[in-house]
Amino acid sequence: MAANWKMHKTPAETADFLARLIPLLAPAAAEGAPERARVCDIVVAPPFPCLPAAATAARGAGIELAGQNMHWETHGAFTGEVSAAMLLAVGCRYVILGHSERRQYFGETDATINRKLLAALNAGLRPIVCVGETLAQREAGQTETVLREQLERGFLGIKATQAPPCILAYEPVWAIGTGRTATPELAADAHRYLRQRLARLWGDSAAAACRILYGGSVKPDNIRGLMAQPELDGALVGGASLDPQSFAALVDF
Repeated sequence: MAANWKMHKTPAETADFLARLIPLLAPAAAEGAPERARVCDIVVAPPFPCLPAAATAARGAGIELAGQNMHWETHGAFTGEVSAAMLLAVGCRYVILGHSERRQYFGETDATINRKLLAALNAGLRPIVCVGETLAQREAGQTETVLREQLERGFLGIKATQAPPCILAYEPVWAIGTGRTATPELAADAHRYLRQRLARLWGDSAAAACRILYGGSVKPDNIRGLMAQPELDGALVGGASLDPQSFAALVDF
């Protein structure tokens, strides 16, 4: 279960959130908990200024941190950007790449996402790569075409041996922040198609090992139906991850 906070919370609010969240989680999230009790991995992606506070507040709780974005270069004159090394230095193990809001508002393309993906893997970060279609594309019957192109262009040059750290997040753009959620069956269809395309890129074994998360208005009242689909390996959660009780309910559904 990955929480994408987007542009929400200050460092103080981050520390307060985690102080309230950790006691709500099942013992599986605690460091040293029996492996048999571990239900899922928990990842939180706060805004960049909140990462140090999150690292301190989450220490020993079994919660991993993610950056919401990164640049493909290691350093340079790129005002407002952060590098993989910077994320690693503040405790991140994951990074979200290609979120639809980055594509829509900041002009990110499959080509730039590909460069970021290669840089993340080379640095040792686990990338969560987002793909998904708009409402117009779905209504035009273009969902599979869009997913195939985003996947093939975004993962260009990634070999099967590099695949294990990669995580996909299918986020139908029409379901992000709209209150509309893809039915479990629609989500499963898209996940199944993505895994088939991954198998063509990397082979069956590597494709089966790749986690595919669902993102798009995930809430405590629909998580059980979504996760009942064997094609769904978890969720990338937006608004419902901003409240400790709500996110705890998703983690421990």
